[in-house]
Amino acid sequence: MSNVNVQTPKAKRTTMDFVVGLLIVLFCALCVIPFIVAISASFSDERTLLRSGYGFLPRGFSLQAYNMLFSTSQIFDSYKVSIFVTVAGTILSMVVTAMMAYPLSVKKLKYRGAISFFAYFTMLFNGGLVPTYMLISKYLGMRDTVWVMILPVLVNPWNLFLLRNFFSAIPAELHESARIDGANDVRILWQIILPVSLPALATVALFYGVAYWNQWYNAMLYIEDNKLFPLQYLIMRMMRNIELMKQMAGQAGFAVDMSSMPSTTSKMATAIVTIGPIIVAYPFAQKYFTSGLIVGSVKG
Repeated sequence: MSNVNVQTPKAKRTTMDFVVGLLIVLFCALCVIPFIVAISASFSDERTLLRSGYGFLPRGFSLQAYNMLFSTSQIFDSYKVSIFVTVAGTILSMVVTAMMAYPLSVKKLKYRGAISFFAYFTMLFNGGLVPTYMLISKYLGMRDTVWVMILPVLVNPWNLFLLRNFFSAIPAELHESARIDGANDVRILWQIILPVSLPALATVALFYGVAYWNQWYNAMLYIEDNKLFPLQYLIMRMMRNIELMKQMAGQAGFAVDMSSMPSTTSKMATAIVTIGPIIVAYPFAQKYFTSGLIVGSVKG
């Protein structure tokens, strides 16, 4: 009788775990390597970087890019503005979104479908740039205020429906038992629904936080005061000024050598400076992120 090499279920599982683990390691490497290269480039000398290319170690160690970014105190003011907009905006958005999502998750709500359609309609169409600009600047009077980066984008319809779907997946027995005990809708929401919805709340809060941290478009349209510039918009202006200076120097034929100006390295430095707070905040929400996203999208 010939010997047949048959793998046991345990051996198959071990092989599969090894393959999956290897794929995860490769995927993590693909995510981490560009970040390491960006950090290395941000600490490199501009000329050496352009001549030698990117690498895992700085090409001619230099702090010129960071010195240029932090050469003015305005960047610290912009950091404060971005932090305030992110924290205040995320808190206000979560409060308003939760207060809208809970009634929409209750099937007995009158005109529930019409209200949901009205929220969904805003995902497809808007009033246009000119009417929106006139409404915000002339009638609402939010021009040159920090609130123009918060209130016009206070509720994201996609986040609203994600939170509504999560609330809908909560067993109805919790609502009914609370009502029997005499609780009203406000008490049910704040003392029963929200405590069991931490995964969804953390997920939506992370979405809002990233959106507010990357806020620059409304600042470009409505803010002229330099002290109210968010970090993203200030850095974008600085990068544009660098490129404009290099273009003007080339067109005018100046004898000044502009190759040493930290253009590429400053872009890498700005990426590191702006992404830092998000990297710090993400691990605290990571354990809730996957479960909140999946469970919230099960029910329609």
